[in-house]
Amino acid sequence: MQPDLDEIEERFVALLEGRETRDAVDRWAGRWFADDSLEWDEVSLWALDKLYGIDMGHGPGGAYLHDEEQIRGWLDRLRELRRQERQG
Repeated sequence: MQPDLDEIEERFVALLEGRETRDAVDRWAGRWFADDSLEWDEVSLWALDKLYGIDMGHGPGGAYLHDEEQIRGWLDRLRELRRQERQG
């Protein structure tokens, strides 16, 4: 079953808390992002796009392209977008 925004948000949280690896989150998001048979709302698609590729580095053995501060910023943005949606 297609994940909802609660599940997508939980992947950001799990990653930041160290309960999920970047590789696991990337594979999870990629599975959903690449499925053309699914329809997504704009916020869900934005969030999945951020998670898909979260394990990319600057090169072999290099630092991650997106650091924890940036990921935390995306989580904050996701939460703000969700608040806006609820308020209509």
